[in-house]
Parts: sequence; C-alpha cells; structure tokens
Amino acid sequence: MAATMPMFPLNAVIYPGVSVPLHVFEDRYRALVHHLLRVEDPIDRVFGSVAIREGYEVGEHGTQSLFRIGCRVRMTQVQAHPDGTFDLVAVGLDRIRLDRLETGSQFPVGHVELIDDDRARRPRPVAESVTELARATFGAYRFALSELRSDPFSGPLPRDAEFLSWTLAACAPLPLSDRQALLETEDAAERLIMVTDLLRSELRAMNVIASLPATDVARTRWSPN
Repeated sequence: MAATMPMFPLNAVIYPGVSVPLHVFEDRYRALVHHLLRVEDPIDRVFGSVAIREGYEVGEHGTQSLFRIGCRVRMTQVQAHPDGTFDLVAVGLDRIRLDRLETGSQFPVGHVELIDDDRARRPRPVAESVTELARATFGAYRFALSELRSDPFSGPLPRDAEFLSWTLAACAPLPLSDRQALLETEDAAERLIMVTDLLRSELRAMNVIASLPATDVARTRWSPN
C-alpha cells in the first residue's frame, strides 16, 4: 500500500514495537510536531523515520543520502518547552519503504510503501532453541556489561519471538549498519540468529578489550577472527 506521511530522518534506526525518546529542536521538525498535534485523534499522529546513510540530522547541508527501509512511528507523548523545542516519546509501528522524499514544504514528506505485513499476521514458527540461545546470549552480554555501565534493559524479555527480536536489536549497542541490517531482515528467526551472532562478537571483543564499553569496542578496527 502506497502512502504519504511526514518524515523524520534520524542518525538511528527505530524498530517496530520499541519506544524511543526524541528531542526536537530544528525548525522543520518543530513544524512536523505542530502538524501532528493538529491531528485530532492521537492514534493518527504518525510519521515515518528512516536512518541517514550519509549526512546529518541538522545543519546547512543536512542529509546526503538515506536508507530506504524505515519504520512508521506514532507519537505517544509530547512535552513542549518555552524555547519552542519538544521532547517526544514515539513507538515504532511497522516497516516502510521510502520511494521518494519531498523537502520543499515546512517539513519533509515521504512517499512510502507499507511493507507487506502478511508475515506479521501469519509468522513462521521460530524454534525454541533459537529464542533460548538469543535470550542466553543477551543475558551473558548484560552480565558482562554490568561492571561497565547500567543495564541496557529492565524487566522480563518478551515471550513473542518477533517482539523479542526487535527488543534485542534495539538494546544491543551495534553500529548503524548492523542495526539497519536487522531492520531489513524479513524473518524473526533470521533476525534472532543474526542478533545472537552480533552479541557473541561483542562478547568476544569485550573479553579482549575488557576496559572499553562495547559501544567503543564496536568502533575499533579490532576483529575477533
């Protein structure tokens, strides 16, 4: 299904079912928030987000290129500040494919395709061994990280394999390219296998360079191979 919607490109990847905080200060995105606030039904306060492949969220030159696969997002909370900025909480809904971005109006508008959600309605069964290995690997990662910084997740992990895959993808401190690859992965089982492998690589890196948080290790040229 094709649609048009306000767009908010970010130097980050948003996943379905995962809440994210956003601080809005640039004029065009303030205009986007004002537009959403004029939508009467809060359920319909929806925009799209894709990750920036090259460039920046702000500045004179801004975005140079974007990834095509992103997420449809609902604004669930908003706090306005006296200086005109906003703090938002938004939750990812489902994936979109960006076909074209218009930047000539007050805020960017995307021509997008809602990615077929038949898999979401009829998901392929995920083997318990896949979900349990993913849970165990994330548990080991949390334990290894506990002496370096705060826990990246609180509460019980989701039982649903699809939501579990998005939750682990959001919590793992991975480079943008890996985060985008997880978003583009079509199947929950494949996504869980992929995020498990990525977390195991982080654990190997942390064992070698134990004094650095995994986010810093991920930026080094060290290879576990």
